[in-house]
Amino acid sequence: MRFQDKVVIVTGAGSGIGAATANRFAKEGALLCLADINAAALAVQAKAIDPSGKRTLLRTVDVSQQQQVEDFVAASVAQFGRLDVLVNNAGMGVFGPVTTLSTEDWRKVFSIVVDGVFFGCKAAVPHLIKSGGNVVNLGSVSGLFGDYGFAGYNAAKGAVVNLTRTMALDFSKDGVRVNAVCPGLVATPLSAACATTRRSGDSTRTASHWRAPHSPTRSPPPSPSSPPRMPPT
Repeated sequence: MRFQDKVVIVTGAGSGIGAATANRFAKEGALLCLADINAAALAVQAKAIDPSGKRTLLRTVDVSQQQQVEDFVAASVAQFGRLDVLVNNAGMGVFGPVTTLSTEDWRKVFSIVVDGVFFGCKAAVPHLIKSGGNVVNLGSVSGLFGDYGFAGYNAAKGAVVNLTRTMALDFSKDGVRVNAVCPGLVATPLSAACATTRRSGDSTRTASHWRAPHSPTRSPPPSPSSPPRMPPT
């Protein structure tokens, strides 16, 4: 197993991509430190991954709060003695062009998507330097290209992608690899709002196919619903 007894942090591990990531690391033998803002969802996922609970540390964490992130990283190292991998997965998005997107929503998206990555890396990288570890940031194709009516999320994920590039340069000399994964639309509970019908003038744009995080097979989008908001993981 490729990650036997390696210590791995995954944020936003209570559902979707984060849960699938944690599950795969567990199958590869990793010791898991899992965080999510939704304690109940996190507990369900952790029970399925590690019924004994002996190889998993759980914490309820709002990644937009620096102290909570620092405490989580410190608890992870205290529990298992080291840190080998940080997966910054927690995120959220709110629909709207700059003319209608509220300042509150703009700042909320950035606080979770960008600040959360910054806080996680700031706390974890000193430990990763010691272990020669890795950072994986969840970017998005939305951070590489533009989307209709998704200004805040596009800008935030673009920041994550470029922060990843910068960190890769900054810490390569220390033996720490920093990469970003940039998926397209994935069928998860938290991205359900992305499959709702969105209108721009008289045009209607919908998501035609989704990728499920646990399977390479396609699944149809759910029925349109409102409001068009992706809650934080």
